[in-house]
Amino acid sequence: MIHSKDTRNVLNRPLTLPCGATIKNRFVKSAMSDSLGDGEGNPTQQQTRLYERWAQENIGLSIIGEVQVDAQFPEKPGNLVLDEHSNLPALQELAARSSINGAHIWPQLSHAGGLSYAPLSHPKGPSALDVNELQCNGFTEKEISTLPDCYARAALIAQQSGFTGVQIHAGHGFLLSQFLSPLFNRRQDQFGGTVEARSKIVISIIEKVRNAVGAHFPIGIKLNSSDQIEGGLTQEEALEVVSILDHTSVDLIEISGGSYFPGAKSSSDSVSARPYFIDFSRQAKKRTSIPVVVTGGFKNYDQVVEALSSHAAEAIGLGRALALYPSLANDWTEGNESVLTFPRFDSPPPGGITAWYTMLLTAVASDAEQEFSTNLEDAVELYERRDESRIPAWRAKYS
Repeated sequence: MIHSKDTRNVLNRPLTLPCGATIKNRFVKSAMSDSLGDGEGNPTQQQTRLYERWAQENIGLSIIGEVQVDAQFPEKPGNLVLDEHSNLPALQELAARSSINGAHIWPQLSHAGGLSYAPLSHPKGPSALDVNELQCNGFTEKEISTLPDCYARAALIAQQSGFTGVQIHAGHGFLLSQFLSPLFNRRQDQFGGTVEARSKIVISIIEKVRNAVGAHFPIGIKLNSSDQIEGGLTQEEALEVVSILDHTSVDLIEISGGSYFPGAKSSSDSVSARPYFIDFSRQAKKRTSIPVVVTGGFKNYDQVVEALSSHAAEAIGLGRALALYPSLANDWTEGNESVLTFPRFDSPPPGGITAWYTMLLTAVASDAEQEFSTNLEDAVELYERRDESRIPAWRAKYS
């Protein structure tokens, strides 16, 4: 189906951020943990090719998921790490090839905290926990005070490597999401209690990153609309966080939801027929003048156009859709509606669907997605075996 010029203009309209940078259209490749690092925190040619492909296909902004600011607390051993051990030439090549055709490329600055990959970490979060198969120690106040500098150093390396911005990860149950969540954060000092106190470290990190990269370098943040688990961050609290962020120098707020807390349901595994967080996004926009991206559950062209036309958000984040259809941004900005068909899985194991999509990304990175026919069980086995194979190299580098 070919859509009108008016609807194409909605998708193609440039988005100018508060810092002055411009994203050429309204499509964001939302962060996914592609797990394509070399096992020592550095990019591979496969990973570089993956983001180059989306840039070739007219994406406005791609965000590289789970780029670690501290190698002692990785989400997975396939993550990138931005620290003094980083391979700068490889990062520079990744940034250069992923920003062709006017695309932005941002690393998502992350710290897994209490959800760190146990074979490579001694997980720590805001508070010591032993619940729902999750065990972690708690950070001391002194350790928390070092976090802003850690994020700022990573952001500066990203800037020096040629990335066009950074996103601070405060969603999905990782460290900064843990601080915001009363389920994880049971502290009784300056970093716990009220929403404002739980937000304190996030605000300190934003300020330190801004001081490091200067006024004109984009800083985004990813935030949960709620943790979608009993005792976690609620929508009302998340809206308070948005109001607090409105007084910072953040350039783009991405709205998502859910947590990788053991036992929590993944939002991205939902079978909802409409975008998951669109109602929250509308409410968030009443709390802030900062541009908002809403991610999750967009399954067709009309949903994207309606969200943008009704000012529910300034941009749309797509993840699994762009894994299945790497040319989607180009198709839709040209007004050609690709009909999206998402695979359905019966009784998938925890994390199984994520593993399947991660292995699909590996195929896309090799220009071989047309031959990808891996079933769910095999995908999980391949995914876990690949992570296990990287453990010795990671330990040797970062012990």
